[in-house]
Amino acid sequence: MKSLPEMEARLEKLATAIKETEARLPAHSVKPPVMMELLELEDAYEMLAQEIRSHRAGLTETSGK
Repeated sequence: MKSLPEMEARLEKLATAIKETEARLPAHSVKPPVMMELLELEDAYEMLAQEIRSHRAGLTETSGK
């Protein structure tokens, strides 16, 4: 399992990649490959954010005992 700082660093990189991909989206006629890339990045971001929340919850539970 990756450490919390490693996961947080990856989350920041994903957030940056999402912003860059959104900037590439045209106002009209969105290209399917760009949209698919954005959706994949958002999915990866959400999964990693959930993993971080779970990791933090586990740290809270073990430190409280």
